[in-house]
Amino acid sequence: MRTREVLKTLALLPLATLAACKPSTPEAKFNAVDITGADYARDFALPDPSGKVRTLADFRGKVVVVFFGFTQCPDVCPTTMAELAEIKRQLGKDGERLQAVFITVDPERDTPEILKAYMSNFDPSFVALRPSLDQLAAVAKDYKVYYKKVEGKTAGSYTMDHSAGSYLYDPQGRLRLYSRYGSGAAGLKADIETLLKS
Repeated sequence: MRTREVLKTLALLPLATLAACKPSTPEAKFNAVDITGADYARDFALPDPSGKVRTLADFRGKVVVVFFGFTQCPDVCPTTMAELAEIKRQLGKDGERLQAVFITVDPERDTPEILKAYMSNFDPSFVALRPSLDQLAAVAKDYKVYYKKVEGKTAGSYTMDHSAGSYLYDPQGRLRLYSRYGSGAAGLKADIETLLKS
């Protein structure tokens, strides 16, 4: 009887050892789509309104949220920027470690002056980037972003169709998440807080 109990105990030891090897904290769960390790959208090199070329390295130590849009957008773009500004406010002191980057898909109309004014409406620390048309085509391809000019009823009046999600990078500059438009500010804030701790 005693031998049987000893054998049972010995048989269970490997399982106990394996259980002890499991990490004590579960992997981070995100609300947005986890795209860690993706081989696209790794960086950009585009001019800001003052002409200075900016890259992800400029924002090392911060969670970076990259969004493609245009200043005459009636809903998606201002909603996204307003959500990010509110999240930054709610983060308190940690808000200084959140960086929004707005890449215009309408560089013809979005002049440096317009982009500066647009960003200051939401948060003065938010950065707008204004690629040339060739740069825009290249960066949109790299980020798998759709954009298209849609002609209006009169000459010169047009709008832009474009992808509406945001890319999130952790403080080490690694691409981590894709947040779909309309997912909600609460979930996005929780994801940003998780990335800030990474």
